[in-house]
Amino acid sequence: MALHRGAHPGPEDCDDLPELSDSGDDAAWGDDAAWEDEDGESKIEVQCLFCDRVDHSPQETFSHCKSHHHFNISAFVRKYGLDDYGYIKLINYIRSTKCSAESLCNVKGPVPWLNEEFFMPVIKDDSLLQFDLDDLEDSMDVPVSDESVRDCSACDRCQNAEKRAQAAEANLALALEDLHKMRQLAQDFVMNADVRRCSSSSGAVADLDEDEDGAYFSSYGHFGIHEEMLKDTVRTETYRNFMYQNQHLFKDKVVLDVGCGTAILSMFAARAGAKKVIGVDQSDIIYQAMDIIRLNKLEDTISLVKGRIEEVELPVEKVDIIISEWMGYFLLFESMLDSVIYAKEKYLVDGGSVYPDKYHIQLVALCDEVKHSGKIAFWENVYDFDMSCMKKSVLPEAVVEIVKPDTVISEPCSILNINCQKIAIKDLDFTSEISLPITRDASCTALCGYFDVLFEENCHTPVSFSTSPSSSKTHWKQTVFILEKPISVKAGEVLDGKITVRKNRKDPRSLIITLSLNNVTQTYSLQ
Repeated sequence: MALHRGAHPGPEDCDDLPELSDSGDDAAWGDDAAWEDEDGESKIEVQCLFCDRVDHSPQETFSHCKSHHHFNISAFVRKYGLDDYGYIKLINYIRSTKCSAESLCNVKGPVPWLNEEFFMPVIKDDSLLQFDLDDLEDSMDVPVSDESVRDCSACDRCQNAEKRAQAAEANLALALEDLHKMRQLAQDFVMNADVRRCSSSSGAVADLDEDEDGAYFSSYGHFGIHEEMLKDTVRTETYRNFMYQNQHLFKDKVVLDVGCGTAILSMFAARAGAKKVIGVDQSDIIYQAMDIIRLNKLEDTISLVKGRIEEVELPVEKVDIIISEWMGYFLLFESMLDSVIYAKEKYLVDGGSVYPDKYHIQLVALCDEVKHSGKIAFWENVYDFDMSCMKKSVLPEAVVEIVKPDTVISEPCSILNINCQKIAIKDLDFTSEISLPITRDASCTALCGYFDVLFEENCHTPVSFSTSPSSSKTHWKQTVFILEKPISVKAGEVLDGKITVRKNRKDPRSLIITLSLNNVTQTYSLQ
């Protein structure tokens, strides 16, 4: 279960947010939130943040949350210094994750609601998102009554709507500016970090506590991620074909599915003849997986365990086979292979197997001058102004995208070969020489990374797939490292260099990649 996968909306997705209206018309706030009582007065329905209670004003809801759930929204906003933007993301975070008030008040480490995905409303026309933070202090003193409604004249509604529209526009501009500043600061910090001073010497995800890793697993609780992976037929059908065409490997065996997600691999294994299958996943999707198992009448064969593989206790001491779809962008992004290696070292019997068993990370050179110009050269002259300093923000970010096969100008070069039966966590930070045989005269504007996945050991019918530009598309796409200055190359030449890949010690699920080509060194982050 690895999505990788860049599915969260960023500021550019803010066009999808509902527009605010200054018309003063109640209909501008949507048909679902407003209704009329017997006297024809407009009322609203406000869903509590933590239970099924419905009130008729945000003030009532906040007072109910304070008295019944011990959650003081006003104190919380002050504690974290939330502006309108942060408040909106907080409300959407609570609604989308259905977290408890207790867990929210005890949050440690980086706050989990800052992701751009929480800009998107969970409830259509949510009245809490339209609430003015300036009125928050007063809202704590409003008595809770099922029928009490805040009176508001048409003039007040018009003024409030106009005020919200102006504030939203100003806050959006400030948020975009702050986002750029924070991104630049984060990049500078990452690129200049002295990793030797970090408290964790291994940089393994096993060193992360539950709070630090919560956002990662929370992202896999959303069905959309699993829908995308299941619809990736290259990925899913290869796993199915491997198990169905090599049933001799699974007959009467005990199988462990690490990061089982919707349990699709567990069900393939059961259908291939496994005696017992244990699926492990920390995200809340496992509750849906339990229903799926029962719906398919496989509960006698498949057992699901919620938690991190590094922390749970399995119902068996050893397993014969480990299966997992752990791969991320550029193969190693998300560091879920760490968890597979941990499971292998603790639970796999002597002579047992891990599948897929072999992987290759490959690089090719690209020539796409149009894209390079749009990404890099663009900043050199923007309406007759020099904005080349922006390159420092653009270059360090590896780009995950679909690469056109006709932009490839070299043979591939393998930079890492993994055998899951032998690999150790320490091997996942590596340095490799690059040697790219050029196939045509061109200007090398970027390098492209992809990976191949193989099921081979003891297979009667080996299967494999590739995420290369020339292969069928997958949700992993390709990872592109744009060069600041293109390199002129000719057919028959070999473009030499070096690449270093390591975990970001501050966030072991992300990667830092350093490329040296033509006496120029550039560092990229994949996060």
